[in-house]
Amino acid sequence: MKNKLFIATCLLLLTGNLVSAQYVTRFVKSGIIDFNKSTNVYALIKREIALSKDENIFSAKAFEAYKKNHPQIQISKSTLKFGDNKTLFTPEIDEEDNNTNNWFDMPMSQQFNTTYTDNNTSTKLSQKKVFEETFLVKDSTAKIKWKITGETRDILGYTCRRANGLVLDSIYVVAFYTDQIPVVGGPESFTGLPGMILQVALPHENVSWVATKVTDVTVPAATIIPPKKANR
Repeated sequence: MKNKLFIATCLLLLTGNLVSAQYVTRFVKSGIIDFNKSTNVYALIKREIALSKDENIFSAKAFEAYKKNHPQIQISKSTLKFGDNKTLFTPEIDEEDNNTNNWFDMPMSQQFNTTYTDNNTSTKLSQKKVFEETFLVKDSTAKIKWKITGETRDILGYTCRRANGLVLDSIYVVAFYTDQIPVVGGPESFTGLPGMILQVALPHENVSWVATKVTDVTVPAATIIPPKKANR
């Protein structure tokens, strides 16, 4: 009887351990993240008109006509590959959309830069398009003054913690990162938090990025490499 009780107890403990193991958090160290960048184009245009030194009535009229044919929120897509403590952010450029939506040719509403970040050396290499020329710019990773808060939210099933930051001591940033993806990185050049940034916003610039999909897959190291200079 004692032997049967002992065996039953062992089986119960073993079963409990197996069930618990199913809920152990998996930490994603390599994969691909899809991002959507949302830009409030109307707000950007209003600000440009307000800051204009000239009383340009035509700009106001043109803006009203613009609103009839263009949405307030412009969506731009991009991907972020990560692995081996490195990231590669690549925008999906829709030439037609960029030509029709960027009425004032505002940099904030565009997404042309491909950015490679190596956290092992704290360096980044960006491919930037200026007019018809493409340049490579090498620099250290962005220095953002972060303050982590107690606020959390769920993004694509990942528990993310909020952090407030300052870029260049003046631009306010709000980000949500997850340590379930223990790779320092995020869209564009946003970085510096103890995990992957899945959502980030520049409230005063009327722009934000949010992850729409996380693919847990081993990304070949050969595909996470610095961009090459190329004129287009």
